[in-house]
Amino acid sequence: MELPLNVDLKGKVAVVTGAGGVLCSMMAQALAAAGAKVAVLDLREEAAQVCVDAIKADGGDAIAIAANVLEKASLEAAHEKLLAAYGPCDILINGAGGNNPKGTTAHEFACKEDVTAPKEGEFNFFSLDPNGISFVFNLNFIGTLLPTQVFSADMVKKGHGTVLNVSSMNAFRPLTKIPAYSGAKAAVSNFTQWLATHLAKVGIRVNAIAPGFFVTNQNRALLTNPDGSLTARGNTILSHTPMGRFGTPEDLLGAVLWLLDDKASGFVNGTVIPIDGGFAAFSGV
Repeated sequence: MELPLNVDLKGKVAVVTGAGGVLCSMMAQALAAAGAKVAVLDLREEAAQVCVDAIKADGGDAIAIAANVLEKASLEAAHEKLLAAYGPCDILINGAGGNNPKGTTAHEFACKEDVTAPKEGEFNFFSLDPNGISFVFNLNFIGTLLPTQVFSADMVKKGHGTVLNVSSMNAFRPLTKIPAYSGAKAAVSNFTQWLATHLAKVGIRVNAIAPGFFVTNQNRALLTNPDGSLTARGNTILSHTPMGRFGTPEDLLGAVLWLLDDKASGFVNGTVIPIDGGFAAFSGV
């Protein structure tokens, strides 16, 4: 794997949650290519193993561990496996997250009929499922907090370490239809700043990236049609992205490696870096 930056992570032990997905799998592969030993965590062990196989094929060192980021006992069991295989954690990427249809409105704008004649089986703002909203918030926020509790404890004992959270462009500019996801990612950004302050005196840096629009398995059907053409929502997003394209997983790697390298970003703490092709900078006119 060719890296965009010459970063040396030899001797480091890294944990990446949600690493069975498109974006975090690429991050895990980049850390391994930079010399780190990588624990690839995912709810689905088979998805984590696909990432591990790719790392090993490239000459890297990685293990797949099944873990639920919403269950502390599951994470503690994963931590024990990490200690047995590689030792304590130096780097944590909190990549697990996602959305749910029960936290999503069917339409961009409310109308009177949402209250007077709601459509059966269709969610509007007034009928959003609290359980769905809780699931989305917990997956993104609690799913960031709990792994940090478990794995950053190693860093406190060592007196150094780095945590990288994955926020979203939705934290800066909430998208229509997805209030739960946007709010949850805003919480992740705020938590990143809080945690960076809280852990600064024990030698741990905490930052986040905020990806813009990348085609992943979770959002592919929202952005593209089966024939590969763009949906109406996909067209709207690209029309508001000055660079005129979706991001690729490789587009994240320069910022990720920079933020994890103490030599390159040792005084960078509490930041949330947009990686969005200019989406946040564009007013729409």
